[in-house]
Amino acid sequence: MIRTLIVDDDSLVRLALADILQDADGITVTAEAADGAEAVELARSHRIDVALMDIRMPRMDGIAATRSLRALADPPQVVVLTTFDLDQYVYDALSAGASGFLLKDTEPEEIIRAVRVVAEGQAMLHPAAARRLIDRYHHTAPRQAPAARSRVGRLTPRETEVLGLLAGGASNAEIAAGLRMRESTVKAHVSRILATLEVGNRVQAALCARDAGLVV
Repeated sequence: MIRTLIVDDDSLVRLALADILQDADGITVTAEAADGAEAVELARSHRIDVALMDIRMPRMDGIAATRSLRALADPPQVVVLTTFDLDQYVYDALSAGASGFLLKDTEPEEIIRAVRVVAEGQAMLHPAAARRLIDRYHHTAPRQAPAARSRVGRLTPRETEVLGLLAGGASNAEIAAGLRMRESTVKAHVSRILATLEVGNRVQAALCARDAGLVV
């Protein structure tokens, strides 16, 4: 069962999201919070697998809350769910450790899929957010390339292969099939890759790989 936390200062939005998630097999709404500070408190007292996080909230906004949640000893995955698709929100959310970025007008089925995808340690982005990341990559990659190449250079050859496929959007199952290894072995490689690259999730690892020129 995937335990979720809904974080939004609009009670009607929380109610709508709770209705969507409670109807989905294998997902339960464990807690709801009206702001980021409350979300962090709840995550400390409840076991949360995935947090659906608004951005603009009182006391503590969604970016700061995401950063705090991801710093916990047993951190939940975070999907930022907002009405705004401004560039800076996308970058800040992913830099804070979010594994997903969706708009609130996303279809319910896609929200459910996002919860399941990030619960597996993978990533899911709204197409507009993905487009902005690609555009930002082309703009900033030359400046970031030396540092990214240095970090990627610490990986073993096998880890580099896994990273290349991950950065290309492959799931753990697809990487396992492509490299003829068990999915559990892929998960172990991914964990070591994240630690070596000093990043918090697959999205950040993929961006590092692109900055290093491992994929285009």
